Amino acid sequence: MITDEEIKYTIALYRTKGVGLQRAKKLISAFGNAEDVFSARKIDIINIAGKNMLKDFPNKDALEFANNELEYIKLHNITFLRFDDEEYPFLLKQLYDGPLYIMLKGNFNLNSDRFISIVGTRNITGYGREFCEKLVEELAPYNPTIISGLAYGIDITAHLSAIKNKLQTIAVVAHGLNQIYPKNHSIYATKIQENGAILSEFNTDEIPDREHFPQRNRVIAGISKTTIVIEAAQKGGALITAELANDYNRDVFALPGRVGDYFSAGCNNLIKQNKAILLTSPSELISYLGWDEPKIQSVQKSLFIETTVEEDTIINALTTKDLEIDELSIFADMPVYKVVTILLTLELKGLVKPIPGKMFKLI
Repeated sequence: MITDEEIKYTIALYRTKGVGLQRAKKLISAFGNAEDVFSARKIDIINIAGKNMLKDFPNKDALEFANNELEYIKLHNITFLRFDDEEYPFLLKQLYDGPLYIMLKGNFNLNSDRFISIVGTRNITGYGREFCEKLVEELAPYNPTIISGLAYGIDITAHLSAIKNKLQTIAVVAHGLNQIYPKNHSIYATKIQENGAILSEFNTDEIPDREHFPQRNRVIAGISKTTIVIEAAQKGGALITAELANDYNRDVFALPGRVGDYFSAGCNNLIKQNKAILLTSPSELISYLGWDEPKIQSVQKSLFIETTVEEDTIINALTTKDLEIDELSIFADMPVYKVVTILLTLELKGLVKPIPGKMFKLI
């Protein structure tokens, strides 16, 4: 993780008018850190970010605000992760519009490869509540992390079901970590932090404005390989999250409902438009994700099939968890083109198979 000083300069840079997400990332990547941006030559900044940025840079008010934010972060034991931190969630790193930084408060583990986002209507029905609770309960033996947005209805049901089943849960919010929205859910904040975290990309002076929720939704969609929509009207935040998950090439599932049911219309349309996979039981999801297939069988099977040293490297990497090609390239220290060739060979040998989300797993 980055130093306190680097946190301060990162916040100040992003706070500066005219910088924005992409410029901030470019500048930090180019100079190696945010602090050096503030001491860089104007010509170097212009070459990277353009002249417009220099109209309000460096900004003393932004630096003062950032210093106060840093004090709040330290005082409340908040974890600050920038996009180039090793601990920053890998799937968010893949997003072009992933947050410059995220802040988390709680007792959490971001190393899990089984993040499941659950979203839906605020006006939950008995049908939706029952399915959500059953889903989380039956997923519990596989130890997923449940992600949602702390809203009324499906969101809070998903969080509380995770806590009930002793699962980690992360609430992604659309405001600073100095508040909870909706206020009624403040009573759940401590439990969520004990069993996971509250996550935000917003500073303490940012309230839950309308435009913040789509930003929040992209984190919910992007941080997980799988998004599940449980009850949704024809319009609303859950459908925005589903659209974003599709854009990010994530798997989207939807619970169908009766034709004419107002709070099932959104789910039914997602399924109808092939933007979501129909989901009628937790076992379907478990099977689809391949969580019910023990990997030890693959290791035993590989003992009877002749493999090369490079193939063994890929097999060993997949023994721990399912991985994407880019992840395998990093783990195996091989170029992507070579990993693709080896995976094809292993697939023909019956040792690996592709699964949704552009992942590969041992058979």
